[in-house]
Amino acid sequence: MQTLAVGTLFAPSGAKEAMNKKLNVYRGRLTIAQITAGMNAAEANAQRLSMDAETLLAACRFPTATSLAALAIEESGKTSILRELALAATDAEAMEGWKRYRSHTRKNMLWLLPQLALSGARRLEEFRSLFQESAEHPFILDHIKQLGLYTDCLGDAHWALPWEVIDENLARSFVGISKLFSGIKNHTELEIALWIEHMGPVWNRDSTIMEQGLVRWYAAMQMHGLADEGPNEMERFIREGIPIRAP
Repeated sequence: MQTLAVGTLFAPSGAKEAMNKKLNVYRGRLTIAQITAGMNAAEANAQRLSMDAETLLAACRFPTATSLAALAIEESGKTSILRELALAATDAEAMEGWKRYRSHTRKNMLWLLPQLALSGARRLEEFRSLFQESAEHPFILDHIKQLGLYTDCLGDAHWALPWEVIDENLARSFVGISKLFSGIKNHTELEIALWIEHMGPVWNRDSTIMEQGLVRWYAAMQMHGLADEGPNEMERFIREGIPIRAP
């Protein structure tokens, strides 16, 4: 009697071959067009996940809502890593970028940003702790995401059940953060070309030099109509800080 693979029985015809093979993930450099497409795909999917999390929150499915919100935060975090990949000058640098892209904790490093802002952080320098190698918050979010989906045996052989670990307040907090990060932005090829032009020469150099590159990049974005006219908000963020009103 012939044995059929599960994918043969249930998968759409276009997915059968993919299900029977190991995923062939890409690890090379990307063109500007490919970077732009990847950023827009991540933005759209982050919003989808956040909206699904909000739907589950309304249905009082708090653990799953929290985990989906965490996934939305991770997905939105891909855009900054793709900006780094845009600057990869060698295959080795691209490989390192893809490692970060596929690392859960590397994609969720910004999730504490709203809390820092409400605590008084305003200038770019005051948010640098989010990116320290010793930072624990990326792992905390990853653990919460897992606890919202799976049972586990913790502490003194205690069984952690998602519906006992994740409550409504935690779910509402994470869904709110996911909505903050997952508003759809339309990234363009010109935006990425300007990013490479101004940030490529200063990337991974002294922080002051990189900040000057950010200011020049934002000014170029304004000149091409890709950022609002008026004061250079990036320069303001770096030098003075941006006022943030508590909700």
